[in-house]
Amino acid sequence: MRPAAIPVAAFAIAIFLAMSASAHTRSVSYSSWELDPQGARVRARIPLLELSRLGLDPVLDVGSDGPAARYLASHLRFTAGDGVCPPSAPVALTAPKGWVHLEWRVDCESSGARAVESWILRTEAPSHMHFARVSEPGSAALERVLIEGERQWPLAREDEGSTRDAGGTPLSGYLTIGVEHILSGWDHLAFVLALLLLAGGFLEVASLVTAFTVAHSITLGLAVLGLVHPERQAVEALIGFSIALVAAENAWLLGGRGRVVPWAVASSLLALSGLAVWGVGVVSSSTLLGLAVFSACHFALLDRVERPARLRAAVAFAFGLVHGFGFAGVLAEMALPTERLVPALFGFNLGVEVGQLAVVALVWPVLRALQRSSPEGWHRGVAEVGSAAVFALGLYWFLVRTLGG
Repeated sequence: MRPAAIPVAAFAIAIFLAMSASAHTRSVSYSSWELDPQGARVRARIPLLELSRLGLDPVLDVGSDGPAARYLASHLRFTAGDGVCPPSAPVALTAPKGWVHLEWRVDCESSGARAVESWILRTEAPSHMHFARVSEPGSAALERVLIEGERQWPLAREDEGSTRDAGGTPLSGYLTIGVEHILSGWDHLAFVLALLLLAGGFLEVASLVTAFTVAHSITLGLAVLGLVHPERQAVEALIGFSIALVAAENAWLLGGRGRVVPWAVASSLLALSGLAVWGVGVVSSSTLLGLAVFSACHFALLDRVERPARLRAAVAFAFGLVHGFGFAGVLAEMALPTERLVPALFGFNLGVEVGQLAVVALVWPVLRALQRSSPEGWHRGVAEVGSAAVFALGLYWFLVRTLGG
């Protein structure tokens, strides 16, 4: 294969991988259980995208008497003693776009220790996480993450009448969730990789990682605490844009800082902004226009400096704010009680940092070794191919998420 064709091949392969990766994100579902002496009232939520794993139609199969309702009611179980409490017929509730929201009751014929069980997508997605929340009069609400290997949550001993001894997910559990979330978040990892491809010494890497970490920690906290409520679709589109822009910036720096890349980025965003005026896509025209202005200014500033490390750290901080809203999705959907927010937020954020640092510790030493041994050879080739692949991923995610795919 000719050297010039290698980045093109990397671009094509990355597009294919992006299409596969975007088919499903982290597999999650949620439920709340309001306990009473007879049983419990259950409310369950699951993204429509998850139903495609079951081969269900997201329009025809999600009604109160449809197969999606029957599936959830039979795979979210409430047990008492040795028996499963039978569910009533589920009722579909009003749900945000892209979600199914159902409600039903379970009434227990036998007494004894109670438990909540999740068998949702056990075969189709073994890594599926179900977030259950339990409440009853006179006790604080508790939550537990049910995963493969821990699908049952015992609520009380047989001689107890309360959930107080059941226990929620501990700090270590949220730390694990944070690690898993970043390691399965291909878009976040692609952004980190794009930053590392041209990073030099340890101080430059430390500044990039610190800027990104501080920024996403700020917005993660703001979103989970309910102080800021960003539009999820716009956030996901901006995450894709951040990946594509940093990768395009890499190619521009490697290629001699010509005018083609800045012009192409800005004009493409202006075109998308114009389409948005006519109602095309889910991101507003003003947002896309702002991105066009930001991109043009960013490339103009970069063109004036010989060592762009500080500006790249500033960009890592700016886009880290956006990625923090993306990280917040899992915890924000849980609607945790106030007293559980701090340990959950701290543990989850710590897990994200641990996973992120693990990736940096694996990738950057290899890139640095290539840079030292062959600055104009292998390292440049890896940077070019890597940037082409990451750009393809980011561009695909940005367009699909912007146009409402």
